[in-house]
Amino acid sequence: MRIRKPGKVTDNLWYLGREETGVYYLEGKDGTVMINGAMSYILPDVLAQMKEFGLSAKKLTKLLVLHSHFDHVGMVPYFKRTYPGIEVVASAPAWEVFAKPKAIEIMNSFSQLSAKEVNALEALKPYDLEWRDDITGTVVGDGDTVDLGGVTLRIIATPGHSNCSICAYEPTMKALFASDAVGVAFKDTLFPSMNTNVDQYLESLGKVRPLAVSYLCLDHYGYMTGEEAQRFVDLTLEEGTKWKAYLTDSYRKHGGDLDAAAKAVTDTFYKEMPGYFIAPDILEMVFKQMLKYIGKTLH
Repeated sequence: MRIRKPGKVTDNLWYLGREETGVYYLEGKDGTVMINGAMSYILPDVLAQMKEFGLSAKKLTKLLVLHSHFDHVGMVPYFKRTYPGIEVVASAPAWEVFAKPKAIEIMNSFSQLSAKEVNALEALKPYDLEWRDDITGTVVGDGDTVDLGGVTLRIIATPGHSNCSICAYEPTMKALFASDAVGVAFKDTLFPSMNTNVDQYLESLGKVRPLAVSYLCLDHYGYMTGEEAQRFVDLTLEEGTKWKAYLTDSYRKHGGDLDAAAKAVTDTFYKEMPGYFIAPDILEMVFKQMLKYIGKTLH
C-alpha cells in the first residue's frame, strides 16, 4: 500500500511534508533524527505539521542526509542554523559535494527554481534556507550505525543514483529509508532514478533486495507498507533493466548526440508521467547524465 499523506507511520515514526517531497521524524529513547532534508519549499508545511502532531524540533539530535541532491537537502540549513546542536550526518562523498562552491550554487539555484514552480517564494522569505559553507557534521559509511536508543539505523552504501547515496535500515521496525536509491514511486508506477551510474544503481538494488521490509520510506511520494514495500526493489530491478535498454536504444538512435537523445527521452517521459515533481529542464540534465554514462559503456 502506498501512503502519501503526512502523519504517523508507526509508534515512533512520522512522515512530514507534501506528497511529492517529504522527511521522516524518528524517535528513539536517547535521540531523535530527521531523515532527509527534502525540498526547501516544504519547510512551512513541515513546521505546521510538527506542531499539529506534537513533535518538537528541539528534540532533534541528528539530521541524516541520504544523498546530496538539492531536493533532499533543502531544509538542512534552516534546522542546523536554528538548532545548532543538531548533528548533520551524511556520507563522505556527500560532504565532499557540500564543500564545493559550484555544488552549493547549483543547490541554491535549483531550490529557488523549484520554489518558484510551486509559488512558494514569498512564504519562504522569513527562513534562512540558503546553503553556505557553514554546515558541518559527521561522516557515516557502509556498515556504520546511528544509535538513538532502542532504535538503530544501519547504513548501507547504495551508489548509482548519486555517488554519495546511502540507505538506512532499522531492523526492529523492518523499515528501509531508501531515498531515491530504490526508485521513485510516482502515482501507481515507478521510475528507476539511476542518475549517475546505471550499473552501480542496479548493483545497489541487489544489496538491499534481501532485506525484510515492512515499511519502505521514500523521499518522494511517501512510503509503502506490506507486500508492496517488500516487492518494490524487485520491481525496480525489472524496470531498471528495461530503462537501461531504452536509454541504450535512444543513445544509438540519435547517433550519440546527448542533447538530442536527452530531449527525446524527456519529452517521452513527461507524456507518460505528466505532473512529475522535477521541472523538465532539470530532468533533461539528469537524462543527459544517464545517457553520457551509457555512451561510455558502448565505446
